[in-house]
Amino acid sequence: MEAILLAGGLGTRLRSVVNDRPKPMALVNGKPFMAYVVHELSRHGITDIIFAVGYKGSLVEEYFQDGSGFKLPGGQHLTVKYAYEEALLGTAGAIKNAGRLVTEDAFFVLNADTFYQIDYGRLVRIQEEKNLDLALVLRQVPDISRYGQAVLKDGYLTGFNEKTTEAMPGTINGGVYRMSRKLLEEIPEGKVSLENDRIPKWLSEGRQLGGFVNDGYFIDIGVPEDYFRFIQDVKKGVVTW
Repeated sequence: MEAILLAGGLGTRLRSVVNDRPKPMALVNGKPFMAYVVHELSRHGITDIIFAVGYKGSLVEEYFQDGSGFKLPGGQHLTVKYAYEEALLGTAGAIKNAGRLVTEDAFFVLNADTFYQIDYGRLVRIQEEKNLDLALVLRQVPDISRYGQAVLKDGYLTGFNEKTTEAMPGTINGGVYRMSRKLLEEIPEGKVSLENDRIPKWLSEGRQLGGFVNDGYFIDIGVPEDYFRFIQDVKKGVVTW
């Protein structure tokens, strides 16, 4: 199975502690953070990776190369490709740019600076059972006012990025997707946001979008405190290699 890893951001909020490499390549116990993401994906049979890279993307290529030297559990083999961004394209724009390297009818997309323990096979099953153009993972948070609420009803997405000032628990976008090639072809060229433009548009058009809520381990290393927390979680065995 294939996945696009979005690794083209500038990572400005992490620059105070990681300023010599792209954010997903921040070192954790001697390995880049993104190596943990790739290793976790491989546990679920996702071994064909397309890195959507931009800022200092050559460091990603220097580390992973063609994937043949990357050790995966169970003797699996990693296949790697690279899609470089000349300018920042936004999430959907980066997917469109990397999509020329996709070979399957449906593929995963996730942010390379987040680590989320989910059942990727479940996302495949839901997409196939409900005939979804896009399947996504939501997560429960104690306060949705910091984000935009995403709502599922009977496995179908009914609301997305809904803003509220009221502090209350709810579900938000977890940033893990399985997208059909049909939707990929509809993304325009240039700078486009998946979260703020494409998904709301597809939802308003009545496209088949859905997924499930996952309560597994989640972390986004966008700020120093969460980066250091992930380092400690690896040391404590919360996240294993």
